[in-house]
Amino acid sequence: MSFSPIARVYAAGPSLRFSRGIALLSTLLLAACLSLWPAGDARAFGDEAKVVYHVDFASPDRVSAMITNIFNMTTHYQNELRDYDVRVVFLAHGIRFVTDEPMEGTPFAADAELEERRENLRSRLLGLVTNQGVKLELCDITRQAVGLTPEQIYEAVEPVPSGVVRIVELQDEGFRYLKVE
Repeated sequence: MSFSPIARVYAAGPSLRFSRGIALLSTLLLAACLSLWPAGDARAFGDEAKVVYHVDFASPDRVSAMITNIFNMTTHYQNELRDYDVRVVFLAHGIRFVTDEPMEGTPFAADAELEERRENLRSRLLGLVTNQGVKLELCDITRQAVGLTPEQIYEAVEPVPSGVVRIVELQDEGFRYLKVE
């Protein structure tokens, strides 16, 4: 006489039914957990790429390299149809790159190299804002320390109370930290 698989389970008694029930429940729980696990190309902080660049240096070469890096990054994300949020936070010597003021008598005074390259750097930096959607932010502590008014800062630059605090806040929100060396 041949029994169906279900009939064999019932014929085997309650302990086999209990074991099979636990196995089925475990399998369902595992499947549910795995369905929540990121698959394939999933990213740690979601599908949006979030990056913060830290600019506290005086070198026009480093700023130029950073602008090129950001342009290449955002162009890649655009080509991949991937959302992104790229921020550049300027503080300390970085203020030199978001104003046309010479800031004579301050530690951040424009030197001959910056004056020679300022127009090109300004154009490229503001191009990142208008063409790539990059957001520029400036430490207001630095601005106040050198005596600049908000009107003396490029219009596209948003003030933040503290540059270093802003970088930490963005990292807490899942932004990846980059600084060009």
